[in-house]
Amino acid sequence: MNDITSPPLQQALAAPPEVPAHEQPERKASAWLGAPAHAEAAPAASDIDHMLHAWIARFTGTISPASLAMAFFDWVVHLQISPSKQQELLTEAGSRFARLGLYALCCAQFGRPPCAPVSPLPQDRRFDDPAWQHWPFNVISQSFLLNQQWWHRATFGVRGVAAHHEDVVTFTMRQLLDMAAPSNFIATNPVLLRHTMQTGGANVLQGAAQFWLDAMHHLSGQRPPASDLYRPGMNVAVSKGRVVLRNRLMELIQYEPTTPKVHALPLLIVPAWIMKYYILDLSPENSLVRYLVGQGHTVFMISWKNPGRKERNLGMDDYRRLGVMAALGAINAITGQEKVNAVGYCLGGTLLSIAAAAMARDQDDRLASISLFASQVDFKEPGELSLFIDESQVAMLEAAMWQQGYLDTTQMAGAFQLLRSNDLIWSRLVNQYLLNQPDVQNDLMAWNADATRMPYRMHTEYLRHLFLENDLAEGRYLIDNRPIALTDIRAPIFSVGTLTDHVAPWRSAFKIHLLTDTEVTFLLTNGGHNAGVVSPPGKANRHYRIATREHRAAYVDPETWMNSVPEQQGSWWPAWEYWLARHAGEMVAPPAMGQALGDAPGRYVMES
Repeated sequence: MNDITSPPLQQALAAPPEVPAHEQPERKASAWLGAPAHAEAAPAASDIDHMLHAWIARFTGTISPASLAMAFFDWVVHLQISPSKQQELLTEAGSRFARLGLYALCCAQFGRPPCAPVSPLPQDRRFDDPAWQHWPFNVISQSFLLNQQWWHRATFGVRGVAAHHEDVVTFTMRQLLDMAAPSNFIATNPVLLRHTMQTGGANVLQGAAQFWLDAMHHLSGQRPPASDLYRPGMNVAVSKGRVVLRNRLMELIQYEPTTPKVHALPLLIVPAWIMKYYILDLSPENSLVRYLVGQGHTVFMISWKNPGRKERNLGMDDYRRLGVMAALGAINAITGQEKVNAVGYCLGGTLLSIAAAAMARDQDDRLASISLFASQVDFKEPGELSLFIDESQVAMLEAAMWQQGYLDTTQMAGAFQLLRSNDLIWSRLVNQYLLNQPDVQNDLMAWNADATRMPYRMHTEYLRHLFLENDLAEGRYLIDNRPIALTDIRAPIFSVGTLTDHVAPWRSAFKIHLLTDTEVTFLLTNGGHNAGVVSPPGKANRHYRIATREHRAAYVDPETWMNSVPEQQGSWWPAWEYWLARHAGEMVAPPAMGQALGDAPGRYVMES
């Protein structure tokens, strides 16, 4: 089967030739990157630096020791010249020690005193079991919590420490404390101790054997065994459709209609390339694609290729040209419609925003509306991921990617796990290998384990020009060697933020109000970056807020917005679909399907 579309469709697309961005004369690496980040652009002598940094990255998990050292040096020096802060910490330590001593005395005398000196944070479930309320484990847990609280005070609020360094030091100390938490050890965890006594220690032997098997499976590069329960094309990514376009970077899937009539304007979904596309087409009951098709929308989805070494020099502009722009051309040709609604999720939303701004600059008005799910266009406050992004960290990541040609799946997954190490690392290890409780698998968890790589050049450009320099928000981002501005966008925008998002914080996503000059509807839903977006109707404990700012209306800050917009119960999908339908045109007969290059879910989603 050919990997190209039919000749008529090729002519209709009129897409730019597949020339990698680094080969285009107007986008030279030296001008775009501003530093010898690429092996091809750098002098041979710098290869030694890259090799040394890459070698160090192997042992540090791509964490820059220089970045950590600078952060702790900044904190220690300023703490040393802050006698009032030192006095405050000494007084606080004495007070906490006295409170713990009094609590321990009461526990020894009365068994269970009426109240503890400090309570865990609401999201900390490590000490929920009633066994933690009995001697001596109540004293052990209180000692840890008081110590944790004191270290937060010690690392936070030291005058003169740079904000980024303060965040890094606070985060690092939290990781060390979580590692040493009493819940991680049999002798200090009453639940583990009881289970070990009941099994005669068999749980330890079974856990060690299972840990060895999992470690060998991981080192072999195979998928986690549990994720085999959910495989694309079997019980996830099963919405019927066909691949209608394939190039070196993506496949475009067109889904079959399920209603006798459909909205005239088609819908393009641009997912993030950091993971497989099927988070939006999970099992049928959780599939956004199935929901949209059922509401009469003609849906197209980009499925990104999982890049390897030979894609190392594909850049951000390649993703724009061979992804968004090529998909728009194909959709225009297949459906005969000039206008297209577009959705971008996470990084896909950032890419869609870049493409939309470039199209607006060039008088290309094919986008009827733009929807952004948990996406950022301003990276001034990018959330906890900024802990891993400064000049030193980016240089370390560049070296690791320079050597292998891509960012490996385990490197990015490790960063996300560290952000929630208590839940995703330590508690999980305890449950799996000491309590012998296997992970409860679902479609979202299986998708989360099905990670992808990222090309060296693209990720370098993404980190430097978006995270470090914030070029997109500040009008310096170049497309075809000319800057683009988000204020040029005139298509109406629907932006979704998720309340507990640690990847794209909702207040950061809310900045779309400041950066565009068009009508913006903002919706805030409960949940995190992934679970908040996957919110089909009928699921319990779902709620959201929604409000529209008309074009040229006065700005409302996020706190005022939060306090003034009423909460509504249920899934946010129907509210968004109602908005989308208003921009999708009248109901017509479904368009013909494009020429099939294969059935959905396609070839690229299967690549590991």
